[in-house]
Amino acid sequence: MDLSKGHYRRFITSDEQLIYNHLLEWIERESPEQMLCRFKALFIDGYRYPDAAVAKALDKITAAPTASEEFRFIINRCCHILINRWQVRSNSSAAIIKLIELIQSVPDAPVAGIWRHHYVRRLRSLMRQFLQTEQYGTLRRLAELIRSTGSANNRLLGTLIGRYPYLYGHCLISEDSPVAHRRTVRDIQLSAQSDFEIALSKYLTVQVRAGKPQAGTLQDSRHRQPLNPTLLSDRALNQAVRHYGPVVPGQGYRHLAQSFMARSGYAQPYGDFKKDLYHYLVDGVDANYGQRQFNAQLCRHLQSTMPESNAALVDDFLVVRTCNGLFNFLVADGPKNPQHFVFVDLFNNIGPVLTMGLLLKLVLLCRRVRPCLERRFSILFNHYESHRRETVSWLVHALELLNVALTTNFGKLDSSLLALL
Repeated sequence: MDLSKGHYRRFITSDEQLIYNHLLEWIERESPEQMLCRFKALFIDGYRYPDAAVAKALDKITAAPTASEEFRFIINRCCHILINRWQVRSNSSAAIIKLIELIQSVPDAPVAGIWRHHYVRRLRSLMRQFLQTEQYGTLRRLAELIRSTGSANNRLLGTLIGRYPYLYGHCLISEDSPVAHRRTVRDIQLSAQSDFEIALSKYLTVQVRAGKPQAGTLQDSRHRQPLNPTLLSDRALNQAVRHYGPVVPGQGYRHLAQSFMARSGYAQPYGDFKKDLYHYLVDGVDANYGQRQFNAQLCRHLQSTMPESNAALVDDFLVVRTCNGLFNFLVADGPKNPQHFVFVDLFNNIGPVLTMGLLLKLVLLCRRVRPCLERRFSILFNHYESHRRETVSWLVHALELLNVALTTNFGKLDSSLLALL
């Protein structure tokens, strides 16, 4: 689904970015209780905030002519910076509820006597306006959902939707959604992607430094290290980044895909292309497992894919249709019949990392098929959204790995950082 259709992308000002970076820095250092106090001082009280540069940036934002329209997006992102981090941590779900309650506590009393009362009055007016927006309604419903589902360890799978921006366009938008709603989802998606990339970059930077300590430096144990931004263990995350990322030039999944398309891409008949594609895919599958039944199933699937076009030269249309059909076969059929036996069988036999790597090999052949893969996982997500996440831990693991695989290959992570892992 194309989220960008009819979409005006908001320009993030330097003042906004300063506030976002400020919150991202302190959320790694402070407890939820301390961050709630910080949020209250900055956005509710509106005065005596300890960082003068951040307070000044907020003053400029609230004084802008466009503040009545734009402020809701800014405060919404600030809330999600906190919420996204707290969802990762155990026993922090109560902080999300307190945050929503805090937003509701904007004072109605006049602010006369405060030396900067004009800025404070404007800020509180905008905060009260935020209570009437769709963005706040989403936050309020999230708080109600957390209250009703108990502890963080027992949340339903559906409550993890915020962790996976690549699902937003399929899970939060329908065919008849208005343009305004599409814009909102797109803004939230860009924000979530950016926040995850920043958090992952900080985490990996610490991992690299920990592996290569500088002579004469001492680690200050008083500073909390950046948290792992995924639900994977540190070991599993490090393994996934090394496995999926373009760590060494001329190696890895991206190099394999580029070499395949250069050798077997558009200069041959479609029937020959499918034969080469078969070998390209099974090369990453354990031979013992593949020879039992998977290789034969894959071969039959490819042979039955548009056989009437076997003599035609390969083009973008044939590549996209072929990859889309393979995602149906490897992950899940349509939403009305979400069969996913092959995916679960792969997951259990060749392991989560190699299973997701098999799918990444297809996405890297043609970037236009990425939405096709995301659509398959949205089908699985919707199918299991009412299940408690511990009962579908295999799917949570897959969703986290896909997030890492897509970020390392299509995001803005520093490739030189990946090379040092």
